[in-house]
Amino acid sequence: MPRDRDNEALPAGPRHVAIIMDGNGRWAQARGRPRLFGHHAGARRVREVVEACPDLGIKYLTIFAFSTENWKRTQVEVAGLMSLFRRYITKEMRALKERGVRVRFIGDRVRLDPKLIGLMNQLEQETAQNDLVHLTIAINYGGRDEVARATRRLAQDVAEGKLRPEDVDEETLPRYLDTCVLPDPDLVIRTSGEARISNFLLWQSAYAEYEFVDTLWPDFTAEELARLCRNYGARERRFGAVKA
Repeated sequence: MPRDRDNEALPAGPRHVAIIMDGNGRWAQARGRPRLFGHHAGARRVREVVEACPDLGIKYLTIFAFSTENWKRTQVEVAGLMSLFRRYITKEMRALKERGVRVRFIGDRVRLDPKLIGLMNQLEQETAQNDLVHLTIAINYGGRDEVARATRRLAQDVAEGKLRPEDVDEETLPRYLDTCVLPDPDLVIRTSGEARISNFLLWQSAYAEYEFVDTLWPDFTAEELARLCRNYGARERRFGAVKA
């Protein structure tokens, strides 16, 4: 049974946790610093959360790093985020590999710069044999965009005769999603006090449990993650059925 940092036994917790990491900009502004200062603090917080996963029984962790809508932010902030992603991958690659973390990226890579794409590919390759924690990072990701891209690929297979229209059902589309090799999330967490899902894992989260917490992402700790996992373990999940 997984245990928290105080060695307290935890109830059955989520196997796959997805996090909308929100509040970096507000955290920085509250300290009189530029928004990018908050994004750098948020990146450091990712390491603590990833390291906490094995003790909490979390096998899969998916984090929302940059959405398809985030291109609407200022050029300075977008450029700073892209630089941060490159720096994070370069700095953390060895540690992630040594800690048994397998990294995947989801989202549309077409709009990303070639150097970042190359680093993403390298990190995926370097960690491909790891299996302790599966870390999925969503960059230039949007749930609607993902479904649209998946549908185009599915339609192409139908047009080429690889798939019959009558065989398409709710089990078919997931095979074309970016997350096709991952289980659906059990628990979705959003930080910063906002109570919306912001186009994140729309298909996959159909039966996920949600936690909306006031904590800004740079202040989110492994202890708070453990608390949310305990909350999850105390919930009764019926998936549309009723208790006998």
